Amino acid sequence: MARIDLDLAHAYRPDPKEDSDYALLPLKMSFEDGGAYALLGPSGCGKTTLLNIVSGLLRPSQGTVRFDGRDVTGLTPQQRNIAQVFQFPVIYDTMTVAENLAFPLRNRGVAADKIKARVGKIAEMLELNGQLNQRASGLSADAKQKISLGRGLVREDVSAVLFDEPLTVIDPHLKWQLRRKLKQIHNELKLTLIYVTHDQVEALTFADQIVVMTRGRAVQVGSAGELFERPSHRFVGHFIGSPGMNFLPAALEDGGGLSVAGQPVAGSVDPGTGAALSRAEPFMVGIRPEYVEVDDVGDGVPALPGTVTGVVSQVQDIGTYWLLTAKVGPHTLKARLSAHAQPPAGGATVALRVLNPHTCFYGADERLIAGAVPMAATFAAITSGAPEGLA
Repeated sequence: MARIDLDLAHAYRPDPKEDSDYALLPLKMSFEDGGAYALLGPSGCGKTTLLNIVSGLLRPSQGTVRFDGRDVTGLTPQQRNIAQVFQFPVIYDTMTVAENLAFPLRNRGVAADKIKARVGKIAEMLELNGQLNQRASGLSADAKQKISLGRGLVREDVSAVLFDEPLTVIDPHLKWQLRRKLKQIHNELKLTLIYVTHDQVEALTFADQIVVMTRGRAVQVGSAGELFERPSHRFVGHFIGSPGMNFLPAALEDGGGLSVAGQPVAGSVDPGTGAALSRAEPFMVGIRPEYVEVDDVGDGVPALPGTVTGVVSQVQDIGTYWLLTAKVGPHTLKARLSAHAQPPAGGATVALRVLNPHTCFYGADERLIAGAVPMAATFAAITSGAPEGLA
């Protein structure tokens, strides 16, 4: 295993000048020895380019790759001692399952007794021990990909194991089982694992740390909880979650007030928060659908602290929760309600609480403030139950 340090950029065209010329914009990051990481983002965001640079299949146009402090930028995958598992199975059909798993070890001159023990251990982990003597040619695509995963994991001395969307061809039910199995294998073997995927469920269930990428840029590195609770970039808020984070335009008003989606919000902004927001204008409020609270609004009822008024445009029964969609002026806001809730009907006017301890504020796509209600006095009562550490 190895600690991997990256300080690089990459462009496929010569003499890049603009951000759009780069497949990978300049980045600095480290993968700790024994860590489980996921590179997560949409197609074309640069995650496979980054993986191929780590493996040695691609040399960065700028910068360096270091393994345990040693510059390996010009070394091949073999010289870096990398194992890589690709999207489609790479196995020998004429060999048995056991022979396929043993091949990387035999190729390196490992003793026969050690090969047998290691193959048996990996086969048991991947539930292939009942198929060790079968030829690979007669197996299903699922089983072949399990062999491919096993070949990547069978070497004990490997610097890192890299996975490039390895579960794409797998049956959905088996995919869930293999994600869980890979997590167990990592906990037991403590290999450095880097996993490329566009599927947030795969990334969040497999990795300890997720690198979220968009347009050649790594916009946040963090745990599943950090990405969900405190997205540092609007793209992370949008990409993580189902549905993603709501974003509404906000502005400071004369006298220290705040308006959200063009509606004045009861209360006043404390001076420190006001100064931070004024430097970033224009800015936006970000709130997860899970944290939007919905109340009916009756005639003559004053606006509740932290709320905006909207009109329900759609209510969907998802089974485990209700998904409510409301229009706040020209803007759309989504809220997830408990399956046991009684959601308002379409066309109802509702109060939507968008300021609470989970609210984030963004300026120019970057997070300014997170986890603190930026309102003084009026909000004392509703913030009394705020979780510690969110300020």
